Amino acid sequence: MSSQVAASSDRQQLLLTALRQADRELSGQDLHALLRQGSQPMGLATVYRHLRQLQQRGWIRCRHLPSGEALFAPTERDEHHLTCVDCGATVVLNNCPMHDVHLDGGQSAGFQLLFHTLEFFGLCGSCQQRQAS
Repeated sequence: MSSQVAASSDRQQLLLTALRQADRELSGQDLHALLRQGSQPMGLATVYRHLRQLQQRGWIRCRHLPSGEALFAPTERDEHHLTCVDCGATVVLNNCPMHDVHLDGGQSAGFQLLFHTLEFFGLCGSCQQRQAS
């Protein structure tokens, strides 16, 4: 393995470890700030490049908030969310209603399935009250 590939793998492992140790989803900015404090800092563009590669391998998932911010988590943390489209407040769902859904060979059209995300969007109680007044 070339030293460039090894360095790439080390950086990806560093990001994956940080995501697994976090108690919440993290943005690329969050990860960049965490790594700046450690012994192996990396640039923001490098963080996002490796996050994309980890996602392509099915090791992490990404979800986008209504603000456009991307949040990342390891795929083994099977979380799904209800998000307010106004203030961005997010509630983690207790279970995934998709676990019993299976795609047959025709539906997956030759795709290798890596992970799934499930997002519900609505208005939280506070935003409903504010908009009603």
